[in-house]
Amino acid sequence: MNISFEEFAKLDLRTGIIKEAKIHPSADRLYVLKVDLGDKEIQLVAGIRKTYSPEELLGRRIVVLVNLEPKSLRGIESQGMLLAASTESGPVLLSPDKEVPAGIRVK
Repeated sequence: MNISFEEFAKLDLRTGIIKEAKIHPSADRLYVLKVDLGDKEIQLVAGIRKTYSPEELLGRRIVVLVNLEPKSLRGIESQGMLLAASTESGPVLLSPDKEVPAGIRVK
């Protein structure tokens, strides 16, 4: 299914920096992340425990969909979604190939 450019333009994709990564208390595959977006910090719940340790995530630059409606995952609110490629060995985070500030819009 195709979407229009206008629909795509509604997505607010921004760079973020992971400031904190904790194991979700009620799920084997989830982390609870604090992500710096430059002007604010948000909380994400992400299913990336299969491929990343908390230590590997700290300070990592990622791409985040920030205008996604918040959703509770196993009792903890996620305020966006990080972008990752889905591989046979697990999710792989998408990140800028050069260092950019937190909060930069991805176009």
